[in-house]
Amino acid sequence: MASSDPDTAGGLTESARANRAFWDGYSTEYQALHHEALGGDPAWGLWRTPDAQLGVLGDVAGLDVLELGCGGAQFSLQLAARGARVTGLDNSEAQLAHARALQEQFGLSFPLVHGQAEQLPFPAESFDLVFNDFGAATFADPLPMIPEIARVLRRGGRLAFAHASPLDWLCFDDDADAWGSKLLHPLFGMRSETDTAGTVAFNLSHGEWIRLFTSCGLQIERLVEWQPAPDAVSTYRDEPTCAWARRWPIEEIWVVSKP
Repeated sequence: MASSDPDTAGGLTESARANRAFWDGYSTEYQALHHEALGGDPAWGLWRTPDAQLGVLGDVAGLDVLELGCGGAQFSLQLAARGARVTGLDNSEAQLAHARALQEQFGLSFPLVHGQAEQLPFPAESFDLVFNDFGAATFADPLPMIPEIARVLRRGGRLAFAHASPLDWLCFDDDADAWGSKLLHPLFGMRSETDTAGTVAFNLSHGEWIRLFTSCGLQIERLVEWQPAPDAVSTYRDEPTCAWARRWPIEEIWVVSKP
């Protein structure tokens, strides 16, 4: 299996260093909490909505696929079992250790690369599909990341990623530690925030995402917003949050392509 370390190729960004430290320390607990939910058929987001329902990825057999922020690589393993030639990249070596253990458990092998999404260690036009599910699109700066993704995508290739919607950011009440029905934070200037654990998360307004995609020569195909099913349960969010997400989109998937 291939490996690399961005510390030998330009160094980590400050946010990537903070996020690496957090995920190296939290990986074992995270996998214990969420591994079972991440298994099974390919699914997206906080309530594990099946890809077959959302229709995002389609048939991946024979495609060269890159997962950015692969964690334990559960999603990548599911696509590899369906005939994709997968590469997983993650900023946390501890997360990749779980991924290697799962590869051995399921008898599947593909490259796992230790690196940050803002500096992809791959040649231009290497992949037919780049994707992530609340991975690098949450914890990597989109301003350098999206141009890097555009660089490694082949002509006709696609990028699909799930992350928090802008409304998630705008309506979160820090004092109540919950989502409310009022706009509490500004939309203009949205880019990054640091939580109490020290992780740095990123997001943009829809207008800024569109500007960024088009400036990199990418064409928008879909913006998928969905509600949790009435019987949905999540290892990531409680029932009051689920009720909120049935009224407003708390997560979304961008699907863009390289013409």
